[in-house]
Amino acid sequence: MSTHQTNQNAHITFIGGGNMGRALISGLLANGFEANQLSVVEANASTGLQLHQDFGVQIIGALDQIAFNFTKNNVVVMAIKPQDFNTVAKSLSTKLKHATAPGPLILSIAAGIRLKDMSRWLDHERCVRAMPNTPALIGKGITGLFADAAVNTADRALAETICNAVGQAVWVNKEKLMDAVTAVSGSGPAYVFAFLEAMQSSGEKLGLDAATARKLAYATLEGATQLAHNSDEHAGVLRERVTSKGGTTAAALDMLKQLDWHGALEKAIDAASQRGKAMGDELGKTK
Repeated sequence: MSTHQTNQNAHITFIGGGNMGRALISGLLANGFEANQLSVVEANASTGLQLHQDFGVQIIGALDQIAFNFTKNNVVVMAIKPQDFNTVAKSLSTKLKHATAPGPLILSIAAGIRLKDMSRWLDHERCVRAMPNTPALIGKGITGLFADAAVNTADRALAETICNAVGQAVWVNKEKLMDAVTAVSGSGPAYVFAFLEAMQSSGEKLGLDAATARKLAYATLEGATQLAHNSDEHAGVLRERVTSKGGTTAAALDMLKQLDWHGALEKAIDAASQRGKAMGDELGKTK
């Protein structure tokens, strides 16, 4: 079956219509899905109304009003806060028990929720764990995915199709690596924003006006990132290529080396990974 046919035979219900849910809906519609294939469970009436007006999708006011389409390959996207997952999952489990086997594919984008806990609360095994990041809001996201043996190749392809609607997706083969995904790409945009903040601030301290410093910093990051994307060479090689001995770039990089900037960033990302693991431990204690 082709990807297009698979898409036509899918109905996706979003639990939560916040920013990430909205981004996915917009991306799916731009990539061949029809509005009648998408539903959103959204308790906030104004948010639901706005989603319906903007995208034409069906809005469901409460979880107990979900009715799975028995002629479709149903997917449920859990686009909710991690701390709400347990309660919502237990409420949803009643619906899953009455769904036609094998039941819907559950795609969770809630940070820190592990598959074993997800499956336990839902009493359901057809589950995929995903970790997108905020550039998904403009179609430039990257999502880490993990699933166990209960999820077949077709389900994996469908989960990937959904995530690719807002950028790119990569699979990891061990769930513990989802903490690394969270630390590198899930939290990663904040590191980039902090870097941009520092570049702009430095430019201003050297006498540039705020608008000029911002433009120089942002355009430099965008251009350098695109240059790296278009090259097959390691970033270290590209760095060396623009660093002349005794020049201005070398002076800056020497200072960063003295400050152990590389090591500091590694420690920061490791801290994020450890916090992700701790969150999974904490959330998983809920019965």
